[in-house]
Amino acid sequence: MEAKITYFEKPGSQNTEAVLNIAKQRAEELGIKNIVVATTEGDTAVKAVKIFSGLKVIAVTHVTGFREPNIQECTEENRRLVESKGGIVLTAAHAFGGISRAMRNKFNTYVTGDIVSNTLYIFGQGMKVACEIALMAADSGLVHTDEEIISIAGTDRGSDTAVVLTPVNTHNFFNLKIKEILCKPRF
Repeated sequence: MEAKITYFEKPGSQNTEAVLNIAKQRAEELGIKNIVVATTEGDTAVKAVKIFSGLKVIAVTHVTGFREPNIQECTEENRRLVESKGGIVLTAAHAFGGISRAMRNKFNTYVTGDIVSNTLYIFGQGMKVACEIALMAADSGLVHTDEEIISIAGTDRGSDTAVVLTPVNTHNFFNLKIKEILCKPRF
């Protein structure tokens, strides 16, 4: 089987529209019905629900308190827009962060979640996040572990990476299978 991979010259939000369109085309070709997309303030999620009309879009936010205690970065306006178009906004503990980040912050040591994150970073920040949000969506029961999904993420803001994968629950992380890389930054 041959498939096209798009490589972007630079990472970042300038690639968002192209990523969403590449992912939509591949979802149509493969009959994929579930799209998981990382979003911080919600802007990428708003674009995603428009482009993926008719598909299930799960927008995964940062955990509340990620940057500042008690602050959710996804704006209420964007949350409402996503939900009004049938999208689901998921806010949950980060699969690779959570307790690992607490250990790093308190004891200045790296544990399993950090090691997995840093290993995935060799493929780019978007690849790490695409895997992580797929785990979070599976753990929340929003995607099934026996169906392929498209997971979309990026570097800092916006999207620059999309993959086809079969998600798993976090406790089965090593069974996660990335089936196709649709696009990513070349770095």
